[in-house]
Amino acid sequence: MSQAPTSVSIALDADQAERGLSGLEGAKPQAGAQKGTLRRMALRHQSIASLAASLPGACDVLLRHKIDFCSKGEATLAQAAEARRLNLAELQAELSATARQAEPYPTEPAALIAHIIERYHKVHRLEFPGLIDTARRVEATHKDRCDCPRGLHDLLSRMFEDLEDHQHKEEAILFPIMLNGGEPSLHQPIARMLQDHVELIDALDLMADLTGDFAPPADACGSWRALYVGCRKLDADLRVHVHLENNLLFPRFS
Repeated sequence: MSQAPTSVSIALDADQAERGLSGLEGAKPQAGAQKGTLRRMALRHQSIASLAASLPGACDVLLRHKIDFCSKGEATLAQAAEARRLNLAELQAELSATARQAEPYPTEPAALIAHIIERYHKVHRLEFPGLIDTARRVEATHKDRCDCPRGLHDLLSRMFEDLEDHQHKEEAILFPIMLNGGEPSLHQPIARMLQDHVELIDALDLMADLTGDFAPPADACGSWRALYVGCRKLDADLRVHVHLENNLLFPRFS
């Protein structure tokens, strides 16, 4: 019985498609149309999670269009575009164009773990305290306004506390075991980390609700605007952070 292709084996970005087609003998004038068709077929049928994992820059594009690649990553690109009422051809073109310029994520566990710690763990620790303090000041200053983001300070505080505990467990226990090759007993710790990620995504969804999808009022002060800019960045960083662990790192050890 032939083996079904994996998501990685069917992942073709624009450059791969062009290389494959350019080698055909006697290419005809309609080769350009063939290339476009191959690119569209290669992307539209892939799951969102596999695209985010295999196509450089895909996470940024998916975030811009509010396509969930963490908790709903099993949907295909075509299904996600339909659900968001997006033009599929334009979305595929944007993904292909971005892939030509973006740097791919590390694939080897040691390099990927180092990237996660440097780009995400350390950055979260630097940025959370400032956001928490700004949220406290904005809520105190604008408490009488109906559009005040009440509860945002408490939410950010809880998120940071939970995330610090989560990241400490990874850095002190999980990642060192992975760097030593892993072991069968990792199944349960990884399952706990995955559940933490589900709760984190729920908290991010709540943060988006509290901030009106990070859109400050027209007359918002500078601190209010800065708070929402920071929350938007935090949302994007955490979603990519979760994706890298859920879809690239953890599957290698579970």
